[in-house]
Amino acid sequence: MSGSDVAGQGEFGAEAEVFDSETLGSSEAVRNFFGAAYDGVTRYAELLRDQGELRGLIGPREVPRIWERHILNSAAVAQYLPATGAVADIGSGAGLPGIVIAVMRPDLEVLLVEPMERRTTWLSEVAGELGLTNVQVKRGRAEEYHDAFEVDAVTSRAVAPLSKLARMSLPLVRVGGELVILKGRNVAQEIEPARKVLRKYGAAEPEILEGLTVEGVESTTILRARRSK
Repeated sequence: MSGSDVAGQGEFGAEAEVFDSETLGSSEAVRNFFGAAYDGVTRYAELLRDQGELRGLIGPREVPRIWERHILNSAAVAQYLPATGAVADIGSGAGLPGIVIAVMRPDLEVLLVEPMERRTTWLSEVAGELGLTNVQVKRGRAEEYHDAFEVDAVTSRAVAPLSKLARMSLPLVRVGGELVILKGRNVAQEIEPARKVLRKYGAAEPEILEGLTVEGVESTTILRARRSK
C-alpha cells in the first residue's frame, strides 16, 4: 500500500466548518475527538510529516494534509473494531490505519502486516518511539500468515479490490470475527464481483458504514463483513 493512497471519503455536511489543513491537528475539535490518545497521535503525525516523504511513505502533496487525509481518515475505523482482542492491519505501509488504531485502542493487540522491509523498519521504529506495547510488526504478505494466526478483525486501507482483499484477509479472521476495511466511495460496486469469494470464506452480507470523526472533515467509507463460518 502506498501512503499516498487514501480510503474514499464523503461529505460530512454542507454547513460544516472547513478547517485549515495546517491548523487542523491543533484544533480543539481534534483534541476532543482523540482525548487521551491525542499526544500519541500527534507525535505520529509529526513523524509522518518529517520522515514520510523522505522514506517513500507518502507523496509530497500529502504532507500538508496529513491530519485529514491520513490520521482522521484512519481514525474513523476505530469505533467499528471489537471491544477487545486482536486486529491485523494488512499492507500496513506507513501504519495507516494500524498505528492510529494502536494509539487510540490500547485495549487491542494490533498486528501490522507488511511485506516491504523498509516499511517494517519504519513501523518498528514508530511503535518504539510511541511506546506501543500492543503492536507486533510482521514482515510478509497476508497470505503467508493464513495458517499462522487468527484475529478478531482484519482492517486495511487502499490495498486491493474487495474480491482480492477477501481472499487475502478472511482466512486470518476467526469465526465470529470481522473484516472492517476502509474503502472508496464506490465500494458498493465491488461487492457483487466479490460475492463468490465472500461466500467461500463464510462471510455474511457486507454492510457499508460511514465513519465520522470531526465535524467539517469528510467522513470515511468503511465496509464491514462478519465471518459466520
